[in-house]
Amino acid sequence: MANLDSSDKSLFYLPLGGAGEIGMNLNLYGHAGKWLMVDLGVSFGDDSMPAVDVFMADPAFIEERKKDLVGLVITHAHEDHLGAVPHLWERFRCPVYATPFTAGFLHEKLKETGIEKKVEVNVIDLSGRFQAGPFDIQLVSVTHSIPEPNSLIIRTKAGTVLHTGDWKFDPDPLTGPTADEAALAKVGEEGVLAMIGDSTNVFSAGTAGSEADVRESLTQLIGTYKSGRVAVGCFASNIARLETIALAAEANGRSVCLVGRSLHRMYKVAKATGYLKDMPALLDEEEIGYLPRERVLLICTGSQGEPRAALTRIAGDTHPGVSLQSGDTVIFSARQIPGNEKAIGRLQNRLAMKGIDIVTARDEFIHVSGHPARDDLEKMYGFIKPRIAIPVHGEYRHQAEHARLAKRCGVEETLVIANGDLVRLAPGVAEVVDEVFAGRLAVAGNKLVPLGGTMLRDRQRLLHNGCIAVTLVMDADGALLSDPSVASFGLLDIDVEDDAALEDELIDDIADFVEDLPRGKRRDDNAVEEAVRHMVRRWVKIEVGLKPLTDIQVARV
Repeated sequence: MANLDSSDKSLFYLPLGGAGEIGMNLNLYGHAGKWLMVDLGVSFGDDSMPAVDVFMADPAFIEERKKDLVGLVITHAHEDHLGAVPHLWERFRCPVYATPFTAGFLHEKLKETGIEKKVEVNVIDLSGRFQAGPFDIQLVSVTHSIPEPNSLIIRTKAGTVLHTGDWKFDPDPLTGPTADEAALAKVGEEGVLAMIGDSTNVFSAGTAGSEADVRESLTQLIGTYKSGRVAVGCFASNIARLETIALAAEANGRSVCLVGRSLHRMYKVAKATGYLKDMPALLDEEEIGYLPRERVLLICTGSQGEPRAALTRIAGDTHPGVSLQSGDTVIFSARQIPGNEKAIGRLQNRLAMKGIDIVTARDEFIHVSGHPARDDLEKMYGFIKPRIAIPVHGEYRHQAEHARLAKRCGVEETLVIANGDLVRLAPGVAEVVDEVFAGRLAVAGNKLVPLGGTMLRDRQRLLHNGCIAVTLVMDADGALLSDPSVASFGLLDIDVEDDAALEDELIDDIADFVEDLPRGKRRDDNAVEEAVRHMVRRWVKIEVGLKPLTDIQVARV
């Protein structure tokens, strides 16, 4: 890697996650020989990653420079912005900065890994300003689908950057303040070198819409159901939506029960930090059975078809305390995240097979996005007037379209970049000056492993190709003392006559193969294991059409 200019005239930007994708945010700013990290999030596995539930950006670049890392600023409490902190903080041990709600949620996450007392979390008031090394950081309140989202004004001697985080302009967000447009306009007048911005909804015309309008619509919709239980699936982090659903239920004579661990955790943090003051009293799961079905509303996790979430368990009749039946209704008050289509389809089909009515955002106005649409983006550029625009938080097509929009808004320079692109923002023209390693780590049990590493490749091979284990009992001269022992998984169904015969055939072929090996090779365990491994893999490929993981063990007697 090229040597970085560490003078106070230089400013660098480096995304290790969140550029060319939606989620898994990890942003770095370099100035005067120091680094500032903004967000440290995770992403979740989908059908293309059958062996992975959670993964995150590999922070190797900044881990090697941790002595120069002055802090981590978390813009808001979504998992794709802070979910990796419990997994990775020990590698940096840097101070963390967050507003009260975000800090409260992070504390609950850190408790799960037992490091809540180790992490220095500095709670910053809304619209607060603080210094971290050479970086002067000001929080600007914006609106999003969670309390206390912040854009960051990052001032340095080399110039000022606006890092938007996730945001939109909601005139009536219901929880928390509206976006601080005055602060945005003021920094724009001061002069902004670069804006690093959210691209999620760049293809959506108009504005993102308001939570207040969703509240009115949901209240009317729930009132149309006069019988049966109503369940509403939503993101646990959308505290305004949680309050909306509860108030809509109360307005229609229904009592509310939260179903799902993450909902209870978010509810706890929100109450502790001064939100949900108008929330009606909640029922426990044990209490709902005593009420008529038309008096109950369930707020559930699982709007994305997550396998262990409440709605999926209810649809599969595996939830210990809650059930739905024919004549009940499930409302999906959340957007469908790209990549989750199959899981959501499976969930909705299982609900439909039980005779449950399903309502989605295609049917009724029951959701608004937390990200800026085109009119919102144009308004932001009108405030900020940056010289440079770098679209992030989107796939390449989102970034490219965002760059075109920024040009139309009068931005001089735009860059469409990928994770690992080291961008020099100042001095001079903005440009990619180097490329650094930007890998991914996956959670595997209680450790992190490379996403493309041997362990996960083996898991995927097991899933798609099965495995086979062969044990050979031999004497010192290499003679077989018994028939080879074969155990296969995912290859042969021994309850089927033809497959049982195939296994017997394989045992005979292995025995013949070993006996035909030269005596010198038969006396060498490694030579026998390697030869038999190749023979078995060829045999299975010809007979079964798969390439299984193959393990050969030689036991000498």
